[in-house]
Amino acid sequence: MLVGTAVAAVPTIDDPAQLLKLADSIKTSDHPEFLQLMGRLDGEATKLSSQQQLYLRYLKAWEAGYQGDYETATPLLNAVIAESMDATLRFRAGTTLVNNLVIGSRYEDAFARVSQLLDQLPQIVDTNARIQALGTAGFLYNEAGQYDLGQHYASQMLSENLNDEGSCKGRFLQAQSLYQSGKFTTLDKQPGDAIAACNKASEFIFANTIRFYVASFDIQHGHSSAAIKLLQENYADVRRIGYPELISDFDSSLAQAYWNEGDIALAKQYAQAAVDDGVKHEFTKSLTSAYELLYLIAKKQGDLDAALIYHEKYMAADKGYLNDVSAKALAFQTVRQQVVAKKLQIDALNKQNQILQLQQSLDKKASETSRLYILLLLVVLAFIAFWTYRIKRSQLRFMKLARRDGLTGIFNRQHFVSSAELQLQYCKKSGRQACLVLIDLDHFKVVNDTHGHAVGDRVLKRAVEACEQHLRSTDIFGRLGGEEFGIVLPECTLDQAVNRAEQIRVAIATAVTDDDMPGIPISASFGVATIARSGYELRQLLIHADDGLYLAKREGRNRVSVCYDTQPRQRVAGVATDRA
Repeated sequence: MLVGTAVAAVPTIDDPAQLLKLADSIKTSDHPEFLQLMGRLDGEATKLSSQQQLYLRYLKAWEAGYQGDYETATPLLNAVIAESMDATLRFRAGTTLVNNLVIGSRYEDAFARVSQLLDQLPQIVDTNARIQALGTAGFLYNEAGQYDLGQHYASQMLSENLNDEGSCKGRFLQAQSLYQSGKFTTLDKQPGDAIAACNKASEFIFANTIRFYVASFDIQHGHSSAAIKLLQENYADVRRIGYPELISDFDSSLAQAYWNEGDIALAKQYAQAAVDDGVKHEFTKSLTSAYELLYLIAKKQGDLDAALIYHEKYMAADKGYLNDVSAKALAFQTVRQQVVAKKLQIDALNKQNQILQLQQSLDKKASETSRLYILLLLVVLAFIAFWTYRIKRSQLRFMKLARRDGLTGIFNRQHFVSSAELQLQYCKKSGRQACLVLIDLDHFKVVNDTHGHAVGDRVLKRAVEACEQHLRSTDIFGRLGGEEFGIVLPECTLDQAVNRAEQIRVAIATAVTDDDMPGIPISASFGVATIARSGYELRQLLIHADDGLYLAKREGRNRVSVCYDTQPRQRVAGVATDRA
C-alpha cells in the first residue's frame, strides 16, 4: 500500500503540534523513531487539544494498518472522518481507509470511496494529501488490472509540483503498473531512476518494492544469482523497516531463487519465512509461491505427509488469491456502472430542465416550431431510454449473482429452491425427517391497493422479522414471490412443523405495526407438507404444501393446514388455479 511520508533528521521537540507533524513525516523513512515518538505522544495525550488527539488517533490507525491489524485501524479512521474539523485530515483518513478496505476485501466500498476522494481532490491544496490520494487511486486501479488508469494517476502525480516523496511515489506507480501488466523490463532505466528517487526521498519501502520487481524479473528470465545478490544486499534493510507484506515478498523471491540454484535448504528456509512473515488471513502471490515451493521441496525429499499438507495450503492460497483478483475486477466494474448510472441520472435531470425551459420559450411560437420541439423531445427521450436500457442490462448481469431478495434480505426463489433441494438430498441420504411450510400473507393485495406499495413493503419486512424469530440456523427461509414465502424445516416431524408454523402464524398476527401503518392487520395462511407423505422431491412437497395452503385459505385464512387428500387439485404451471 502507498503509505507514509519522509524527512531526514529527528530533532528534539517539545511542541505537541510539531511532534505530531514530525511523527507523520517519518512513518516509513524511520519507523523505529516513529514508534518512539508515538509512545511519547501517548504519554502526553492529556495535554493535546481535541483536534490534536484526533491527529494522534489517525497516526495510531495508520500504524495498526501498517502492522496488518485492520480491525483496529478501521474504527479509528471512521472516528477521525466523523469528528475532525480539519478537512485535510478527514481526506487523508479517508484515503488511508481505502487501504484497509482493500486488505479487508471490501473492494466495492474501496472503489466507491476512491471515486468520492477523487471528486474532492480539486478542493484539496495540501500537497502530501493530494499525493496520498493519487497514489492510493493508482495502486487500487493497478490491483484491479486497470493499468492504464494506474499509469494515468502516476503521470498526474508527476505532473504536479512535487517534492521528493511525490516523485518517488509517482515513479513507483509507473513501475508497479508495468510489472503487474507484464511490460516491466530491467533494460529500461526507469526502475533504476525510480529506486534513486525513492532513496533520495528516504522512502525505502517503495525503493525495496521496486527492487523486488527487478529481482522477480531476473528470476523469471533465468538470472536467479543476480536476484539473490540484489535481495540479500537489501534484506537487512527490509527487516529493519518491518513492513510484513514486503518482507514476505523478499522471502518468497529468495526462496524461488535458491530453489532455481539448487540450494534446497535455503529455499525451504525462506519459503517458510515468507509464510511466517506474511499478513495473516491475506492471500498474496508471494504466499501462494511459498506454499508451492514447500510442497515441491517436501515431495522431493520424500516427505509425502508434509507434501500433502503443503499442497492443500498451496491450493487454498492460490484459490484465495485468484478469488481476490476476480473480486477486485468485479468491484471495479460494479462501481463504474454505479458512477455511470449516477451521471446518467444527473444528465437526465439536466435534460429535463432544458426541455422545460425550451417549452416555456416555444409556447408562443408557430406550429412548425412546436413540431420541432416534439421531435427534440422524442430524441432526448430516446437517448434516456437507450442509456436506461444499457444500465438496466448491466444491472441484470449483476443481479444474477445475488442470492438474496432485495426487499426482505432472505433467500430469493432461485437460491431457496437450490438450497432446499440440497437439504432434501442430505435428509434422504441420512434418513432424516424434513417438512416444507408455505406461507401466504392474507389480503396482501388489499393492503397494497389501499395503502400503497411502500406500506406493503413494510408489511412484508415485518412479516419476515416475525418469522425469523422462530427459525433455527439450519432452517431454509426464502421469498418465493410476491407475498408468498417458503420454509424448509430439516429434522422436523409433521407435528413439530405444524407447531412451529402455528408459532409463526401467531407472531405474524400479533406483529406490532409502526407509526406509518397504524391499524393494518397482518395475518397469514400456512400449508405444511412432510417427506413422510410427499417424499424427498421438492416439487411434490411444494404441491402438497400448496394444497394445504389452499385449504387454509378456503377455511377462512389465518390458520395452519395440512392437506391429506390423495389427489391434488388441478394445477397450471405448478400453482393451484383457485387459490384466493
